[in-house]
Amino acid sequence: MNSPKKSGDAALELAMSGHLLAIARHSDRQAFEALFLHFAPRIKAYLMRLGGDAAGAEELAQEVMTMVWRKAGLYDPAKASAATWIFAIARNRRIDAFRREKHPELDPEEPALRIDEDVAADAALEVKQSSAQVVEAIADLSASERQLLTLAYYEDKSQTMIAAELGIPLGTVKSRMRQVFRKMRDYLTAQTGERP
Repeated sequence: MNSPKKSGDAALELAMSGHLLAIARHSDRQAFEALFLHFAPRIKAYLMRLGGDAAGAEELAQEVMTMVWRKAGLYDPAKASAATWIFAIARNRRIDAFRREKHPELDPEEPALRIDEDVAADAALEVKQSSAQVVEAIADLSASERQLLTLAYYEDKSQTMIAAELGIPLGTVKSRMRQVFRKMRDYLTAQTGERP
């Protein structure tokens, strides 16, 4: 004998499948409303459990229900229950959203991605000379000063990390970095004759 809960679950599943079929066959708005009221909050909770925030989960749940409306004709009750079919859509939309977040599409018109076709010869020479002067300025630093620059700019370490690595106080790292920049500025000013 079936328990009342199991027979209730079966009746609910039958009703949800019927709503999906009504949407597919007749674009039945009342059937969609019933599906929406039942599944939208559950989809939102499911998406939040997968690591989404409330606003993002709400937006994705709306997208899922829109897809349910549009794709209801693809639903086959012989292959899956209404809940399984709808939650598969939710899972796929979440995967798509995750891919968009982690790997956004590149816009070929983005100015930062454009390559200057023609760099003027004088501009290229100026960049080359400036680069050479910076290299000379770095070479003019002591070994410990070059080490600070390497840790900060080539290894991308914070001043706190540098202090821990070198075993010196954070304030010392900060004052030494200011001193390094002052020395480089003075060296470059002397080379170019211009005040930065």
